[in-house]
Amino acid sequence: MALEEIIIQGYAQAALPEPDLFIVSVKVSDSPVRPKVTILADGDQGISIDQCATISRKVAKRIEETYGEEISYVIEVSSPGVDFPLTSERHYRKNVGRMVKLTFAEGVEKTGEITEVQPEGILFSEEVKVKHKKSMLEPVYVAYSDIVKAQIVISFK
Repeated sequence: MALEEIIIQGYAQAALPEPDLFIVSVKVSDSPVRPKVTILADGDQGISIDQCATISRKVAKRIEETYGEEISYVIEVSSPGVDFPLTSERHYRKNVGRMVKLTFAEGVEKTGEITEVQPEGILFSEEVKVKHKKSMLEPVYVAYSDIVKAQIVISFK
């Protein structure tokens, strides 16, 4: 019996030890021998190693209850790195005030700051260069449906 992502997603959601935590993604590799379950979780204030371990133990217990103890798999629970794209309203909300690079369907990319998060989109203040100086434009509304990819911009200043 193969591990199913949708079932594991439910187990992961139920395993969250704190109400401010949320599941970012769940992936199950399609390896028939020893599938790898990868769960990315985050929180409004981040997530600790202990919280990841708690999620891992609870999900592993549910997998064994459902599929039996003889099933062979690997489970990995971690937080998404800064290179992981923003995927949900809660993820955007956590990053208000940070610089992001948005990619749109036409391939257009814009860099700027998330100034506010709303249920259907964000207010985004684009960064523009004028005569070798950077300035921010007035915030404009951008619907989530218009965003193909949103990535945190890492600054080493």
